[in-house]
Amino acid sequence: MISLKLILKNIEIEKIAGSMDTNIEIENLTYDSRTATFKSLFIAIRGNSYDGHNYIESAIENGACAIVCEELPKKISPSVSYILTKDSHYSLGVIASNYYDNPSNKIKLVGITGTNGKTTTVTLLYNLFTDLGYKCGLISTIENYVGKVRVEATHTTPDPLSLNNLLYQMNLEGCEYCFMEVSSHALSQERVSGLTFYGAIFSNITHDHLDYHKTFIEYIKAKKRLFDTLDKNAFALINSDDKNGETMIQNCNAKVYRYSTHSPADFNCKIVEKGMDGMQLNIGGTEIWSRFIGEHNAYNLLAVYATAILLNAQHDQVLTSLSKMGSVAGRLEYTKGAEDLTVFVDYAHTPDALENVLKTLNDSSQGRELITVFGCGGNRDRSKRPKMGQIAAKYSTKIVVTSDNPRFEDPDLIIEEIKEGLTAVERMKALFITDRREAIRTAIAIAPKEAVILIAGK
Repeated sequence: MISLKLILKNIEIEKIAGSMDTNIEIENLTYDSRTATFKSLFIAIRGNSYDGHNYIESAIENGACAIVCEELPKKISPSVSYILTKDSHYSLGVIASNYYDNPSNKIKLVGITGTNGKTTTVTLLYNLFTDLGYKCGLISTIENYVGKVRVEATHTTPDPLSLNNLLYQMNLEGCEYCFMEVSSHALSQERVSGLTFYGAIFSNITHDHLDYHKTFIEYIKAKKRLFDTLDKNAFALINSDDKNGETMIQNCNAKVYRYSTHSPADFNCKIVEKGMDGMQLNIGGTEIWSRFIGEHNAYNLLAVYATAILLNAQHDQVLTSLSKMGSVAGRLEYTKGAEDLTVFVDYAHTPDALENVLKTLNDSSQGRELITVFGCGGNRDRSKRPKMGQIAAKYSTKIVVTSDNPRFEDPDLIIEEIKEGLTAVERMKALFITDRREAIRTAIAIAPKEAVILIAGK
């Protein structure tokens, strides 16, 4: 239990109504009135499809003794404390951090933001520092880890209560580091407010999530917020080959470092040799063989190396460990199939990511046929559907267009919008199979010996 007064530390309070006793003990935090219990603090959040302010009375009926809100209800109970604030989303993050005794202050929390490369980078950092003998935490799209205990992931960046609870569990486990994906949605929705980041990484930015952010400028601004929160003791690491990297660090208080594969920077990498089974890299003046393929993975490995050095790991130990690591699940994940087929599974679900993966496979496949299975998600930016069709057709011998997490849309209509990006000639080398499992089976069935198959997206 913790007093309401301590929970409200660093919150901008405009007014307190009802009970003025801020010394009451709080046993539970919630922004869902259905989970409110005795001595709960209920935070009223305005979402896209609901407004928590409509459920304040319900939370009180379930036992809530304190309410944080942006608008006071008409009915004020004298036994309940109502805390009026301008921004409940921001307050939720700070409150959650206070409730769990500010767990990010007791761990070296490193966040990465960008359109592509987040999952690979944080997973490799977690694996690297675990291999170096440190207890670590991981917060990613695929999975979360508290030490070596796996915790299922439901969002790229969890809600503030789940996030601070994860960090608190890492504190209890004695974790020294936590490596975390920080999505643009999370930054816009203040899910990381109240956290102290030891370092932040910017990978790249391309057109994505415009269904949510509406404009590319707003998308960039959302990413930048991670760097705006850094203090002078933190580090900011940016990919200087992406022109938006410099935007991220404008007015940034942290110590800034840059990494690049094309121009002089604090950390550099060069691809010496590449093939289907890996590539020879020169990182920091030392050559290593990596089982990863593609220029985008050279960037990911360089970001991991640079971060490790900034966290005082030793150059030789870092490169030795990285040379032993294989692909991250769903990120150019390699499988050798029958008839000498080579199958890759990759999460690529944006035009830029799909193009990067297909360029990589074409570059490494030495003229072998390339069959791509892909689709587009529903209730997301529709403008990228024909673009992804164009890209898949441009770089593939054959394409199989299928369903990919249609959500609330008709998958056949999504496929029709992808088809609009194909010319009459390109449609002749395309198959359109809505059932994803059947689409994958078909791709394997039609593949000639030694072909390469990419299964992209979901």
